Amino acid sequence: MGRSQVVPRGESRFGPEGDDSGSPILHVDMDAFYASVEVHRDPSLKGRPVVVGGVGPRGVVSSASYEAREYGVRSAMPTGRARALCPAAVFIPPDFTAYTAASRAVMGIFRDVTPLVEPLSLDEAFLDVGGARRLLGPPAGIARLIRSRVQGELGLTCSVGVAPTKFVAKLGSTRAKPDGLVVVPSDQVLEFLHPLPVAALWGVGERAAETLGRLGLRTVGDVARAPVGMLRGALGEAASTHLHELSWGRDPRRVTPEQVDKSVGAEVTFDTDVADAAVIRRALLSLSEKTGTRLRRSGQVGRTVSIKVRLADFRTVNRSRTLPGPTDVAREVFDTAWALWEALWPRGVGERIRLVGVRVEGLARAGATPRQPTLGEPEHGWREAEAAADAAAARFGRAMVRPASLLRPAEGA
Repeated sequence: MGRSQVVPRGESRFGPEGDDSGSPILHVDMDAFYASVEVHRDPSLKGRPVVVGGVGPRGVVSSASYEAREYGVRSAMPTGRARALCPAAVFIPPDFTAYTAASRAVMGIFRDVTPLVEPLSLDEAFLDVGGARRLLGPPAGIARLIRSRVQGELGLTCSVGVAPTKFVAKLGSTRAKPDGLVVVPSDQVLEFLHPLPVAALWGVGERAAETLGRLGLRTVGDVARAPVGMLRGALGEAASTHLHELSWGRDPRRVTPEQVDKSVGAEVTFDTDVADAAVIRRALLSLSEKTGTRLRRSGQVGRTVSIKVRLADFRTVNRSRTLPGPTDVAREVFDTAWALWEALWPRGVGERIRLVGVRVEGLARAGATPRQPTLGEPEHGWREAEAAADAAAARFGRAMVRPASLLRPAEGA
């Protein structure tokens, strides 16, 4: 039997119609999310190639509109490469405050439909709508309702896969892009799945695809029909079992509504390697501010502060310290981060630095975690000051409220 061929999207008979009675799982993926949010904020960008990402010489593309993708621009591509491919594009630095707000609104629409929502990132989630059928109708109808609300209320578009399992629903939303809907009936999963390239299987990266290709396995159907022993010899016990199950459309994982963050943090890659302790200090302070803001916004506190330092030769150093009690205060995060830095280089910067990051781990809900005051601590301090700064930032913008040490000399003059 000859190998199945990948069916081009335009020729596929899998679309918005089909028997969805055995397909209660939705995967909803926002289309070019960051870029779409920017276009919604500035309608003059509509129809133009828009690229969101770092604008410095070491910047990386975070999101590209479909107009930019026509020139070959893709996420994770160096910004310099994107400029070469599409010099007419509008390049915009990311505004994660805006994207987080848009994500909350999107997830709110999902949770209006079902409590069984499993966010994967700011712009995608799995939903189990099996329990919503009596009230809202069949899964495909619920998918249409979601797409209509996201478009009408937020001015954004999304693509939805409707399928019996999470794995197939995810592939369905990919097939549906952009701004589409694909239903995979439960009795047609293999017909949908087997023509796809092996890279469609979760866990198959470039190296695994090359290994399978050398065995003549180029489609999901090839993997399904291959002897398990052949897969085991090439990929090992765990990977071979995993891929064999997926190749037959078997994915028992349920939609898990609560995804607890293990950590909150931020990092920055410098445009040029840095060996100035003052620059590092400012960077750590800025990252601590972002981390504290994200903790307070999410209603979480954490007990362990860690720093990440990537050297010019790409070696990475991580250090962490557990605090006496949980915190969401940026000043406390920074004091700990700077102490960790000074412990690494007590006599000043000993290496040229490419990247630094700050992260808080050991998270818990703020309201459920009592805080033990420190002896001699004033009744009102950094926590109250930062809460006031949050309120001012919500009204006037984060750029209007910053630590004085983060102001440029001209601004502080």
